[in-house]
Amino acid sequence: SLVLAGTAWAISGDPVRFAEVLVLATPCPLLIAAPVAFLAGLSRAAKAGVIIKSGAVIEQLARVSSAAFDKTGTLTWGRPALVAVRPADGFTADEVLQFAASAEQYSTHVLAESVRRAALDRGLDLLPASDASEEATNGVTASVGGRPVTVGKPAYVAALTGTAPRETLDAGQAAAYVAIDRRFAGTIVLADDPRPDAPAVVAWLRETGVSRVAMFTGDVGATAQSVATAVGIDEVHAELLPGDKVELAAGLQPRPMMMVGDGVNDAPVLAASDIGVAMGARGATAAGDAADVVILVDALAPVADAVAIARHTLRVALTAIGVGIGLSIALMVVAMTGVIPAVAGALIQELVDVATILYALRALGAPRSAQRPVVSPAG
Repeated sequence: SLVLAGTAWAISGDPVRFAEVLVLATPCPLLIAAPVAFLAGLSRAAKAGVIIKSGAVIEQLARVSSAAFDKTGTLTWGRPALVAVRPADGFTADEVLQFAASAEQYSTHVLAESVRRAALDRGLDLLPASDASEEATNGVTASVGGRPVTVGKPAYVAALTGTAPRETLDAGQAAAYVAIDRRFAGTIVLADDPRPDAPAVVAWLRETGVSRVAMFTGDVGATAQSVATAVGIDEVHAELLPGDKVELAAGLQPRPMMMVGDGVNDAPVLAASDIGVAMGARGATAAGDAADVVILVDALAPVADAVAIARHTLRVALTAIGVGIGLSIALMVVAMTGVIPAVAGALIQELVDVATILYALRALGAPRSAQRPVVSPAG
């Protein structure tokens, strides 16, 4: 601005020309229009059931290049249903289910909740439990009626009993292995179906520039792979501890990287990722606190909507900046000829500011249909 104004003064020899050019310079596209666009984008996302915590997150989300998803409660419904109880010799199905549910009555894991619900549905009372402890992603131990009970992954149970024969599971099924009195007592088989919108969301992310999509889960490999195949993910990292997820997220390329999860165990990786997205409708409070984006509805489709809205918002903001600065420079060049008086220039400058702000408000609108995911409604 000063260069153009000084040049006009030098050429014309008239100091008034300096003012006539300089009055058309405006910082509003940067100082006002861009923030207005980001605020409009935050508002648009909120209407779609997505809370984006800052404008900086919108910039990262708009440029996301890789994504990772937790399995249970994120790609799946997170409401596993009981399929079967398979007791070992010397135990009954009701005994295995009752003791497992009693040991897990203080756990917040979704599988524990399903085991408790299955026991109550069968009319089995939860027995008093003491000395309960939980090892993240592995299982729980407790004293139930004076008898030691362990529930969890096969390796976790086998470390205590010496054996825990792995069950043959169908697609989407998971098993909780149970030990009572330090003896393998049986397995509880549950099924957690993938969300109906998950395949469309994964496909949309790939089609719109997210070159790498992975699954990070603490579940066993066979269960994780079956869900990944159903939703279209070909990179699976299973049987992970929370620290393992953080390490994998740190190395996942290209960047920026988005992590989507819902549980307490996901909080560290959500905080460590470039963009942490929490499934907040039924997810853990810790996950929502650690995340940059919180999905308020019980569906996966808003994750893709959030990316679409962020891209639309950033595009509107950059366009508003470009148009505003471009108009300002063009008008200053015209003013160098002396055809725009200073008073008229001041008025025109205000009109340019208003025009760029009005354009920035386009971020309140929905992205064009071609830019938004087409998904089946979650039921």
